[in-house]
Amino acid sequence: MHQNYHFLRHLTEALRPLVKGLKFMECFSQEKDELVIALAHARGKNNYYRPFYIRATLRPDFACLNFPEDFNRARQNSADLFENLYDLEVVDVRQFENERAFGLVLENNFTLIFKLFGNRSNAVLFQNDEVIDLFHNRLVSDNNLRLSELDRELDQTWEAYQAANCDHRKVFPTFGKEVNAYLEEQFVGAGPRGVLFASAQASVVTGAVARPAPTAHPEQRWQIIQDTLTLLSRPAFTISLWNHQPTLTLVPLGEVMREHTSAIVAINDFYTTYNRVGVIAKEKGEALKILQKRIHRTEQYLEDSFQKLVGKDGEVKNEEIGHILMANLHQIPERSERVTLFDFYRNQDIDIKLKSDLTPQRNAETYYRKSKNERIEIEKLQENIALREGELEELKNHVSTIEEFESLKLLRKYLKTNNLLSETPILSPTQLFKHTEFEGYVILIGKNAKNNDLLTKKYAYKEDLWLHARDVAGSHVVVKYKAGKKFPNSVIERAAQIAAWYSKRRNETLCPVIMTPKKFVRKPKGLPEGEVILDKEEVVMVEPKGV
Repeated sequence: MHQNYHFLRHLTEALRPLVKGLKFMECFSQEKDELVIALAHARGKNNYYRPFYIRATLRPDFACLNFPEDFNRARQNSADLFENLYDLEVVDVRQFENERAFGLVLENNFTLIFKLFGNRSNAVLFQNDEVIDLFHNRLVSDNNLRLSELDRELDQTWEAYQAANCDHRKVFPTFGKEVNAYLEEQFVGAGPRGVLFASAQASVVTGAVARPAPTAHPEQRWQIIQDTLTLLSRPAFTISLWNHQPTLTLVPLGEVMREHTSAIVAINDFYTTYNRVGVIAKEKGEALKILQKRIHRTEQYLEDSFQKLVGKDGEVKNEEIGHILMANLHQIPERSERVTLFDFYRNQDIDIKLKSDLTPQRNAETYYRKSKNERIEIEKLQENIALREGELEELKNHVSTIEEFESLKLLRKYLKTNNLLSETPILSPTQLFKHTEFEGYVILIGKNAKNNDLLTKKYAYKEDLWLHARDVAGSHVVVKYKAGKKFPNSVIERAAQIAAWYSKRRNETLCPVIMTPKKFVRKPKGLPEGEVILDKEEVVMVEPKGV
């Protein structure tokens, strides 16, 4: 009954005090048949003030609304909808008479209708009386709807019931299959001889002859219908298992699972229960188990790497030993294997190991050479830590996303698309792309046209900085964004030098490099591998310089 007119009446009454006066902040879709609306009192700097979310799933096989307490919009593959409603105030919630549709009434004569017509469910935007936009454009007949014609007046009197040969389905088309099934049970149970039967198909067997179970007289049936209407008007909602499916009902039906007095709590419970039936919980659990193993491995690697860094920070640096030796060359005996000198970095003596076949100066040079390798090792360690931290964040994002999935089909698609179906570790950016680190910022570099597409489409987020040598073939270069920080000019210049180096302009003295936030980079269908379209760009001139 989640699409039933009688339930929608309760839902609109519950919604009205919650959304009236709120502003329409945004509407977007990140799933093929799902849209999300964010209403709020005001738009803050980073989020909304006291938001109220409406999620409408409008699949042909399942159409339902629910109202999550919070909703994190995906960083990619998300499209804005109904943008002409942004920042308009909700002035009312309107339920259409005897129809499976209700709408948000907004300023400027806009009304956004949720039309819950089974496999023809849709979200339809009206201005005044005419349709101006649809969520599902494939339902072309919805363009012919008129707002003024959505209310449906029905004659539901005793006389109309008699004229319909006491067929309540013709007089009360809003009941739906759940209420009709309940009524058939009541009609049979109220038979003239007071015999109770389980369903309308029950029969009385006398000897070898079977005859239909006795049912109530028309007057009794009419009274049962009126009692049922009273039942439907009460805010008492049940999540039941009926015909092997979770069902939201306003009448006693099937095996009761839970009961609610709030329409919003009931529809949220039903939405979650319906989508978790079957194997979804099992498949979700298996995927989360694999991800948790990967997260544990990554966290262990980070812990070991941090310990190495801490150990190196506590050690005496080879460069410092070289300086100490050079400052005390006159105090070091020839062919010494060890020497004790004053450590002016720590104000104490230090015992230094030497090679006896080398002069003191050559020993100092050896320590300087070790120092260079030591710096390279530390830089590599820091670079790997930064990349693994990014991988860890990505794995945790996968966990959060999977936990929110309530559709088995969408869950399976997500697991397959992101290669999360096996325990084989996901290839890291360091394995997929050339990479380097500069001033703590990770820079990823595409290897070829196909690899460029992978980098830009799958591994670059909208806040990342995207660069490419202008007007020539070359690598896509991405500088990973750090939350709350602007890209330093020195980092931008270094990334631009890399983009210039990995292009056809490598041998030029100066190279123009275009740069833009990744959100302004598009890849329409049909473009060759490696080619993109930029909606906005800046140009810097740099000298090509490799990693």
